[in-house]
Amino acid sequence: MEPDKKVAIIGAGITGLTLAYYLKKSGIPFVVYEKENRVGGVIETITKNGFTFETGPNSGVLSNSAMVDLLDDMSPYCRTEIANKHAAKRLIWKGKRWHPLPSGPWSGLTTPLFTLRDKLGMVGEPFRPKGDDPIESLASMVKRRLGQSFLDYAVDPFILGIYAGDPNYIVPKYALPKLYNLEQQYGSFIKGAIKKRKEPVSDEQRKATREIFSIEGGLQNLINGLQRAIGDNHIKTGCAHLAVSRHQKNYAVTCNDEAPTYCSHVVSTVNPMAYKSLFTFLSEGYRDIFEKLPYAKVTGVSIGFKNWTGIPLDAFGGLIPFKENRDILGVLFMSSMFKNRAPEQGALLNIFMGGIRKPKVATLPDEELKRVVEKELVKMMKLNDFNPNLFHIKRYNRAIAQYGVDSWERIKTTHYLEEKYPGLILAGSIVDGVGIADRVQQAVTIAKTITG
Repeated sequence: MEPDKKVAIIGAGITGLTLAYYLKKSGIPFVVYEKENRVGGVIETITKNGFTFETGPNSGVLSNSAMVDLLDDMSPYCRTEIANKHAAKRLIWKGKRWHPLPSGPWSGLTTPLFTLRDKLGMVGEPFRPKGDDPIESLASMVKRRLGQSFLDYAVDPFILGIYAGDPNYIVPKYALPKLYNLEQQYGSFIKGAIKKRKEPVSDEQRKATREIFSIEGGLQNLINGLQRAIGDNHIKTGCAHLAVSRHQKNYAVTCNDEAPTYCSHVVSTVNPMAYKSLFTFLSEGYRDIFEKLPYAKVTGVSIGFKNWTGIPLDAFGGLIPFKENRDILGVLFMSSMFKNRAPEQGALLNIFMGGIRKPKVATLPDEELKRVVEKELVKMMKLNDFNPNLFHIKRYNRAIAQYGVDSWERIKTTHYLEEKYPGLILAGSIVDGVGIADRVQQAVTIAKTITG
């Protein structure tokens, strides 16, 4: 009844499975609980009509050593695939055509994306005073340091691509801490970038190449590899009526009307909307703080063409700034990034729609949504007709957490509850970032905390 050390992991997405894998390596007993009948959370790969596509995240970034190490560990089960070199090129829609996002000083000076005033103003960026408001919005920070056109045609589409969010709401301190710290530590984005390039780099830091990656055959194979490494005997799926209660100094976890399992630690990686039924010992006031976390509503559409007749797909994809007032947020060129995603002369695209500022587009009925996609793609991709061989829709009402001014209250409450209830760890995308590498880093950090 009083376990020495045993962990209940709530949620079998990438965070929960990564944590389980490292706990198993350390010899710490654990059980993973998942309400669905499959593991992987939003990560799922489907093969259909000759196309292999993702219904959740389409790729990851090697942004930290934890991600690299996990992929190395999973090499017996799956093979990492680095995106084609063309993926370094990003396209931004302005006016009536795509423009490459500048990748150097000359392209930055000649691009039509930014105004002449803002280009000239870059000279003064290193000399502008750093901000002193820790909850300043991303929009305010970028306009202050770089100008309106950089916000509209560089940062805004960047935020759409990561958060499907609004830079007027996003707070860099919580959503983009590296950018925030660049200004706080060095006083300037430009000075900071130059100085950081000159700083010594450790072996761990060197692993973070920031390359885009997937897994051969799709990200589902990473999930399958983790599942095999963990062992099905440690994972419970189809967990109905899952609840966690306090039991003396430990926790009792119940599901499916089975006898409770007693644990020293409980790690939640699930959406905070589940807290109400999951954590019966947390007061309504605490749960409300987490339930206020806004999420972007996003619909993803995977579109396959066995014979591609549109523009050359020699890029990562294209993003559409909010200022352009289009009905899609962006399009990813998946078959150009990764192998065997479409027939040889074909193409696989992934469109994402909705987001924080256009949620109604994400809720359009299937037929109307298809008409919108057709109208946008025919124009943007210069298609003579629109007869895709694959058209797959996936809707997420709570797709991506948004880190705004209320993030501090949520982080403070998380720390308070974890101190009040030793062994309770509230994780997942409520804190620490929304990318695959962010989730893996969080899981590794938690594993180290538990194992001591």
